[in-house]
Amino acid sequence: MINILLSGACGKMGNAVARCVAEDEDLKIIAGVDKAEMLCDFPIYKSFDDVKSIPDVIIDFSHVAVLDSLITFAVKNNVPVILATTGYNAEQIEKIKNTANKIPVFFTANMSLGVNLLCSLAKSAAKILGSNFDVEIIEKHHNQKIDAPSGTALMLANAVNQVFDDKYTYEYDRHSKRQKRTKSEIGIHAIRGGTIVGEHDVIFAGHDEVITLSHAAQSKEVFAAGAVKAAKFIVGKPVGMYDMGSILNLK
Repeated sequence: MINILLSGACGKMGNAVARCVAEDEDLKIIAGVDKAEMLCDFPIYKSFDDVKSIPDVIIDFSHVAVLDSLITFAVKNNVPVILATTGYNAEQIEKIKNTANKIPVFFTANMSLGVNLLCSLAKSAAKILGSNFDVEIIEKHHNQKIDAPSGTALMLANAVNQVFDDKYTYEYDRHSKRQKRTKSEIGIHAIRGGTIVGEHDVIFAGHDEVITLSHAAQSKEVFAAGAVKAAKFIVGKPVGMYDMGSILNLK
């Protein structure tokens, strides 16, 4: 039995993870951390300082502001973490990387298996098509999403950019520019509306042909399922940084 501490337990993603875990006899949520209150089958603590039991793994679907206290608790108790929250700044990402020198850390911009496969396919396409194809990324999310572009869009852009030795720049907004598109850029566009769970298109536009790689999430359950898969994967692993590519052998 793998015991889970669920950070962000009262949010929509926390609820999705709880439903996923309830269907798996090898997993159990022993506690949650959330400032909100909700009736659950496990105790909910306001902060990590209040947690009374040590889990086998932490799944975090909360907020970037929780990172410091989460890491402190995890390192102190030698507990691996699944970081599924998006919107971290550069300083926080550096802190996450440093934490992976102390405990196992599973960190990805998107927990969906399909999105991570899309990322691998985009990278392969960039290798084959080369610089003769312009790359544009379009991401769509619900009207309540705060950060833009999405962490997934940036993950896709970074994957493509690695092929070109990280020499490409990212263009987020062209309305103020009266000039032609350069070859060494990746356009990233964000759409917000309705209840769109998450859709991502990677477009390779060449001479007289266009190749589009797409992924659409129909519910938040796909992200919860990925996080649960990650929890099973990381327990017992040595110190280091892991992501969905580690599970899918996409490296």
